[in-house]
Amino acid sequence: MDTEAQHTERDRSSDTEERSRSARFTGFADRFGWSWRRTGLIGAVCVVFVLLLSHFVLQPFLIPSRSMEPTLQVGDRILVNKLAYRFGDQPRRGDVVVFDGTDSFVQQPPAENPVTGLLHGAAAALGLAEPAETDFVKRVVGVGGDRVVCCDTDGRLTVNGVPVEEWYVLMGDAPSKVPFDIVVPQGALFVMGDHRSQSSDSRDHLGRPGGGMVPVERVIGRADWIGWPFGRWSGVPETGAFDAVPEPAAGGHG
Repeated sequence: MDTEAQHTERDRSSDTEERSRSARFTGFADRFGWSWRRTGLIGAVCVVFVLLLSHFVLQPFLIPSRSMEPTLQVGDRILVNKLAYRFGDQPRRGDVVVFDGTDSFVQQPPAENPVTGLLHGAAAALGLAEPAETDFVKRVVGVGGDRVVCCDTDGRLTVNGVPVEEWYVLMGDAPSKVPFDIVVPQGALFVMGDHRSQSSDSRDHLGRPGGGMVPVERVIGRADWIGWPFGRWSGVPETGAFDAVPEPAAGGHG
């Protein structure tokens, strides 16, 4: 018997099996590695796309407080239409808007770590974190030239001399416990929360620098939809409360 030939055949067989296993492992590793790389690449592209969409078109915004109840509730993710005022349209009375309150609601933005700020900004842009401390959501009750007064003899807000039936205000809340009589400067907005007793808004900044008047250019967009939770998936209700309000007379007095 040729034992040397048998050993040679077994050696060749072992080498073939080893190469086959090695090839299978290499192929699996290549496929597995490529799968992870491809998944990571697709994920990164999706994140960049969503961030760009959020920055220019439609931004999720997490509601952090009770100031807009019952229209908006704590934990709602609203979708802010950033194109609403990009093509010549202006905020209208009754619109729910998100704006940067720097120089109107906040005089000195809080200092923060640049890296932490960047990460928080990205998370906020995806609706995963509370908005920046300078960002607010309120309802427009007066535009440039409007005379806004509270309250008349029946306890109602008036704009340009016309009483406004504010059905969107939280039941039981007065239109305002703080009396005021103001004329909104041109190019600015007077804004209030729907939960008046829980809202820090234009009323709270009267007499301070900026006077609580929000420059139109500081408006980020209009809140058009509630996107989360699914049980509240709907459009932000429009209001006809200001339909009877006339345009301000010359000089801004109604």
